[in-house]
Amino acid sequence: MNNILNEVGIENYLFLSVLLFCIGILGVLYRRNSIIVFMSIEIMLNAVNLLFVAFSAYHQDSEGQVFVFFSMAVAAAEVAVGLAILVAVFRNIGSIDISKLKNLKG
Repeated sequence: MNNILNEVGIENYLFLSVLLFCIGILGVLYRRNSIIVFMSIEIMLNAVNLLFVAFSAYHQDSEGQVFVFFSMAVAAAEVAVGLAILVAVFRNIGSIDISKLKNLKG
C-alpha cells in the first residue's frame, strides 16, 4: 500500500475525501428523500474512512485501519436501524419524504 501511496500521493487521497464529504453534505442538506439522506451520510462516513486508511498507510501505522473496521461495523448497524425506522414510518404515513415527518411531532 505504501508504494501505491507514494505513486499517487497523499494529497490526491485528501482531495478525493474532501470531495466525497462535500457531496455527502450537499445530499443531506438539499434532498428530501430519506433514502438519499442515508446514502449521503454513508458517503460522508466513507470519505472519513478513506482518509483514515490513507493517513494510516502514510504513517505506516495500522491504528487507522482498525478504527475503520469498527467504524464500518457501526455504520452497518446504523443502516439496519435506520431502514427499520423508515419502514415503520412508511407503514404509518405512506411516504418517506422528510418534509412529511413533521406531522409525527405529537
